[in-house]
Formats: sequence, structure tokens, C-alpha cells
Amino acid sequence: MTQFFQSLGMSYEWAWGVATIAGILLIALPLMLAVAMIIYMDRKVWAAINLRRGPNVVGPFGLLQSFADGLKVFLQETIIPSAANKGIFILAPIVTFTVALAAWAVIPFDAGVVLADINVGLLYILAISSLSVYGVVMSGWASNSKYPFFSAMRAAAQMISYEVSIGFILICVVLWAGTFNLSEIVEAQRGHGFGIVNGYVFNLLLFPMWVMFFISCLAETQRVPFDLTEAESELVAGYQTEYSSMSFALFWLGEYANILLMCTLNALLFFGGWLPPLEIDLIPWFDIPGIVWLFGKILFFFFLFSWVMATVPRYRYDQLMRLGWKVFLPLSLLFVVLVSGYLMATGHYGAAA
Repeated sequence: MTQFFQSLGMSYEWAWGVATIAGILLIALPLMLAVAMIIYMDRKVWAAINLRRGPNVVGPFGLLQSFADGLKVFLQETIIPSAANKGIFILAPIVTFTVALAAWAVIPFDAGVVLADINVGLLYILAISSLSVYGVVMSGWASNSKYPFFSAMRAAAQMISYEVSIGFILICVVLWAGTFNLSEIVEAQRGHGFGIVNGYVFNLLLFPMWVMFFISCLAETQRVPFDLTEAESELVAGYQTEYSSMSFALFWLGEYANILLMCTLNALLFFGGWLPPLEIDLIPWFDIPGIVWLFGKILFFFFLFSWVMATVPRYRYDQLMRLGWKVFLPLSLLFVVLVSGYLMATGHYGAAA
């Protein structure tokens, strides 16, 4: 893209700057549109499972319902509690939303289609996702209300607990692929299963890692059955209780952007990313663009997120913490030993090593 702008007569510095801004907009704007549509999809899946209609009035098939909700929130008055710390209160949703968008900088949508193809892309994702807890804690503390504060403390403990397990799960993937680069991790999955299946999920050592990763993603994004931070009977709306108007909408957008990110990581790390499911030389099969395969996998995982939310009852908080610290942490540590031991024994040092 930089070369394109240089061909228009720009200097390299200006071309690089304009190309970078254009790349950011090409990711951020479709992402915001995707958030609006997956909220609609979320509600439709819940409705179908509960034998209801869901949104069906605003626009054809109710497709404009999310935009109507967004307009309603935009036109509402922003209310800041008189006893709140106003600066931090306003900054908290901005931090949450910004961090949710920043993580997408290293996500590859196809071979070579990535804003920043850095060698430590997976490490960057882990670092950025860990920052999202700051927005939650800031909002709970700055609200100067006990229920948002309780919710923020719960959320911080929950997110930190499951990030530890996610870290060890990612170590297993990195050991097998031999790289932190997300594009190379996807390419390492080409023909991984029996020489024809693209994806680490078909590996007997990595399949349990995917199961734990998927459940940890639910906890990391505060989705059912781990939505203790927003338990209606205990905490009203959780750390968002005192927020209204666009400040509340920024939390909402950040939450769904994080959910989409976790669905994307499931696809990239375990299901072959933009690669077709099978490495079979069929002309129509390989004519499908890689980005279509990736989007299809993201939608599949989001459907699983919605399915779980509509069917699984909420955990108690002690059960949630016990699962993270007494089940997932020991299991993920065990599999780090098993995977590294197997790779050493077989002389396999990663596809990119």
C-alpha cells in the first residue's frame, strides 16, 4: 500500500503514514460494522434456541436493530455521578475500547494481509489482552459505588486467573509451530492432520488445549457461564452500572470486539486460519479466498459462544475460580511438559525452527 501512495507522487514518509492510517481504517471500520451485526446474530441465536423471534421489526428481518440501538444510546444524555472521579470515569471506557481495537493490528486475515506482521504477534496479543483489565478496574473504582467496585474486583481476579492458563496453552502452540508470528503459525498447520487436514485441533496433544482455550476465552470475555461481573441478581449491570449514553456503548463495543478477537484466535491458532479445512487439490475449493474461510470460522466460533450463552447456567464465583486455578492451570502446565517432551523425543523443533 505504501508503494501505491508513492506512485501518486508522495514521499516515502508521507506514503507510509497515509498507508498506515488507511490500513487502520480498513480494519477498524469493518470491525465496528461487524460488531453491530454479530450483536444481531447473538440475539437471533438466543431467540431461536428459546423458540422466540428475536429482532424482526427495524429494517428487513430486523437487520437494522443494532443501528437503532446505537442511535438511541448516542442521543441519550451522558450522566456522571457527582461523587465519581470524573477523569478516570470518562477514561475507563476509552481504555477498554482502544485496547480492544489495538489487538487487531497483528491479526492476519489472509497470507500477507496483515497491518503489522511482527515476529512476536502472539506475544503482542497476550500483552494487549491483559491490558483490558485496567478499563474494568478503573470504571469500578471511579464510579464510587460499592456494586461496580465489587464487580470490578471480581472481573480483575477472573481475567488474571484465566490469562495464566491461556499463557500456558499458547506456549504449547508456539512450541509446536516454532514461532510467535501468527502468519507462520497458520502456515505451520497446513496438512498437519494426516497430511491433508489443516489445523492443530486434530492433534491429540493440542485438542485438549483448544478445549481449555475456548472455555478460557469465555471467561476472559465475561460470557456465560462466567458472567459473574454482570450477575443481575447481585451486581445489577456490574462495573458498567453507573454508565450511560456513549460511555456505556464504548464498553459494549469493546466487549464484542474482544469476543470477535477470541473467535479469531481460535480459528488462527487451532483451525488453520485462512486455510481451507482440507488440503485437497480441488479447483473450486482453492478458488475460495482465504479471508472467506477465516470469516466463516470466526462466525462458527461466535455461534458456539452464543449457543453456550443460551444454554449453560451461570457458575458460582467459587466454582469459576476453582476451575481456573485447580483444574486449568495444572492441566495446562502438564500439557506444556507433555508437548515439549514429545517434541524433544521426536526431534521436532517447530515448523518454523
